[in-house]
Amino acid sequence: MVNQFLWGYLPYIVLTIFIGGHIFRYQHDQFGWTSKSSEFLEKKRLRIGSLMFHWGFLFVVGGHVMGILIPKTVYDTFGITEEFYHKIAIGFGVPAGIVSIIGLFILLYRRISVKRILKTSTKSDMLVLVFLAIIMLSGLSSTFLNIDPKGFDYRATIGPWFRSIFLFRADPAYMSDVPIWFKIHIIAAFGIFAVWPFTRLVHVFSFPLRYFSRSYVVYRKRMPNEEKKHQSF
Repeated sequence: MVNQFLWGYLPYIVLTIFIGGHIFRYQHDQFGWTSKSSEFLEKKRLRIGSLMFHWGFLFVVGGHVMGILIPKTVYDTFGITEEFYHKIAIGFGVPAGIVSIIGLFILLYRRISVKRILKTSTKSDMLVLVFLAIIMLSGLSSTFLNIDPKGFDYRATIGPWFRSIFLFRADPAYMSDVPIWFKIHIIAAFGIFAVWPFTRLVHVFSFPLRYFSRSYVVYRKRMPNEEKKHQSF
């Protein structure tokens, strides 16, 4: 029953909260649909931590797309062996994960150590950082513990299970023999997707499309009073 709930029912509960929560948030809190930037309170650590976290995270997401969303048969068609794929995954995934985690902890330390930022932080801000830390540490641990190319093959288990969710035929049987560290990683991801619509993470879906069609903003230099008098003559 636990296996059926976690891998058969919970994905759809989280997906419903994720989609419904964003619709509700957009309808009732458009002014709060923002990342709540704290750049004016502290810039140096934000610049370093944010760059490391976001760039590392983009490569990590790319790795997940390659390993989970793209079926193993596609790689077999192009003659990409399991060993070669594993080397690519380790070679790019581990450095990207390390960089992203370092960036995240810089951001977490910044939020805790700078008093002005700590006072303006909400419980949801801290919850997001904690969830991200669990997700990324468990994900990196899974990679290190699965460094042997002949070890656990998530492309034949987690990949098909994940794709079956979007076909509305979620099959918990795929997750039966998945190692515990991978399960912790996935459950933590469920957690952050469930709270996503009610946190600052909603800014991910903000696209400044109107920026390209808006009128130019005209800036004029403010002139001293003496220059104004001079020009009046």
